[in-house]
Amino acid sequence: MKSHLSTATGRHPRTTRTSRTTRVLAASLALTATTLGVAGCDSASAGTLEGSRLSLPVSGGTAVVDTASLAVNAHTEDGRQLVLSAPAGGGLGRPGPVTRTADGARWSYPGKGLQVTASSERGRLRIRLRADRDGSVSWPVTGTDRAASAVQVPRGEGLDIPVKDAFWNAGAEKGGLAGSTVDMGEALSLPLWGYSMGGAGGKGGRGVSYLTPTDLGTSLKFASTGGRLRTTAEHAFDAGEGTRDYEVSFALTDGNPVASAADYRSYLSQHGQLGSLRKKIGQNPANAKLLGAFHAYVWGDARTAAGVDKLKKLGVDRMWLGYDAGPGPMKAPAVRAAKQAGYLVGPYDTFANGQDPKTADSPTSVWPDRVYPDFCVRKADGTPETGFGNRGCYLSSRAFEKAEPAEHYLADRTRTMVANGADSYFLDVDATGELFRDHGKGHEMTKAGDRANRLARMQRLSKNLVLGSESAQAWANKVVAYNHGSGTPVDDGLWKLEKDRQTWGGYYPETAPTAFFKPVQLPGRMATAMYDPKYRAPLYETALHGSLVNAERWELSYEKLPAQKTTRALLAMLYNTPLNYVLDGPTLERNGPELAALQKYFSPLHRAAGTEQLTSFRWLTGDRTVQRTVFGNGKLTVTANFGSKAVNGLPGGCVDARLPGDQQPRRLCPAQLNG
Repeated sequence: MKSHLSTATGRHPRTTRTSRTTRVLAASLALTATTLGVAGCDSASAGTLEGSRLSLPVSGGTAVVDTASLAVNAHTEDGRQLVLSAPAGGGLGRPGPVTRTADGARWSYPGKGLQVTASSERGRLRIRLRADRDGSVSWPVTGTDRAASAVQVPRGEGLDIPVKDAFWNAGAEKGGLAGSTVDMGEALSLPLWGYSMGGAGGKGGRGVSYLTPTDLGTSLKFASTGGRLRTTAEHAFDAGEGTRDYEVSFALTDGNPVASAADYRSYLSQHGQLGSLRKKIGQNPANAKLLGAFHAYVWGDARTAAGVDKLKKLGVDRMWLGYDAGPGPMKAPAVRAAKQAGYLVGPYDTFANGQDPKTADSPTSVWPDRVYPDFCVRKADGTPETGFGNRGCYLSSRAFEKAEPAEHYLADRTRTMVANGADSYFLDVDATGELFRDHGKGHEMTKAGDRANRLARMQRLSKNLVLGSESAQAWANKVVAYNHGSGTPVDDGLWKLEKDRQTWGGYYPETAPTAFFKPVQLPGRMATAMYDPKYRAPLYETALHGSLVNAERWELSYEKLPAQKTTRALLAMLYNTPLNYVLDGPTLERNGPELAALQKYFSPLHRAAGTEQLTSFRWLTGDRTVQRTVFGNGKLTVTANFGSKAVNGLPGGCVDARLPGDQQPRRLCPAQLNG
């Protein structure tokens, strides 16, 4: 019997001057998110208007908006001129008159039905477009400045890509980005992108951060022009989808590869949208057990009390243990053993799939009464939205929210799932960007409505359970405590590979499905796109570390990709994020000692810094093989050498970590552990 845990993974595919305090994070990234932007430029002059050129103060200089074309340039305090956006693609038509406002100006493009406001807000340039008709706009057009040296994209944990890099300038069929389009509300883990202009982080570098709070209806297109990556955002104004408003915030940065994510963390904090793991622990102390824990889905003998005891005897002091709903979910004695060991334990569940109870292939797809098919998300033509794995249908979050006060379908489901004493819960897809517009009679909703409904039900769950979800996007950071998936910069070819049962594995045997346990060699281009450390940058951790705990996708367990083990271990320690595993009896016996050694190294580091902000990321060598992070302004410093040669005493393939009071760094060389 196939579970959703097994089959859901293939359903895809479908980022003093008072203003100085907001200059987004120099190489040290030393300012906390709460101090960024508080001084800002709000009290400064509203700028000047000369002809079509509107000049507004921003942190680090002045932004100049051409009201005729929406081209945006900047004059930095040190005298540099930067192109933040070329004119809007396709033109906007003749602009209407410009009216000054207290903090900027407003004008229109009558031919496109667009009203525009531009203002200086907390050191950023904020431009808002409101449409009176359906249509689209291609803007901002970015990466056109000849000084642009790298683009940052929040695919999974994050990428920093040199704009001239031949690999990424190739088409998607070769693993590159040229010619591809990504949905910012679905495919990126954070609603942003960034560019570096020349040297980065204290070396005369500059950069720009682009934030799109209105990510729904917004996509990012990549093009290779003259061998250089450029990006253009496109927003679809659609009344039915509720996307008639579009907003972009621009900030000048020092060009550090994670500066755009630091800007976004500041933005979230300023708008009351940044969660805190400390607060989550205060509200539910069980959340503290995430600190220091590795994550594992357990099968067969590993989900028994004896399996738990074996982990404990190996010296593993913290774990998150998850299990699918069938066959044989974790029994109460095993749950008790896990909790006594200091572990978190919880079921996989999903509120997103419904099937005919007579033929359903997973207990999580079976619902009472007429939830199926009455709650199915309906397309405009009335047909149901086919569920993941082409099974059943996606269920409407609006239908559930309307029924919940009287019927308690979700509350009853959860109560049943944790009757064994489980203190955690993994709710698949609720925090992802895969949202739906529902045309179903009586439960119509937009994607924004779907997002709001999911947040409401996740908030209810998080009060009493340590809640996690899949590939959690930034909008869910206040309600989930952990996240499986946003640590992985997934190459689109992964989904095709996972469907190749002969290579990837299938969903049998039930106690150890080969899809999870069979080792796989990634094709070269996929390995480069996903795991080459010179392209990796901790954007997600910079934005959200200390709000939630982030890990890789569950089907990409630590043992699944043998060739990437050392790199993945180093990345996990560098980013202060847990490794994830799948375990059954034999793998626990074979890999348990290695897991225990890795977890023993990780545990004190994560306990010290898991609730802290990532305050610095930088490369220590020109080839990017040696990288360093700092958390909490010195609570933890980690240096990883991804190369093959020693640098400043740190051997290749090893990582050094320092906690306050350490006389010597704590060293880990993952390849030397006996697996």
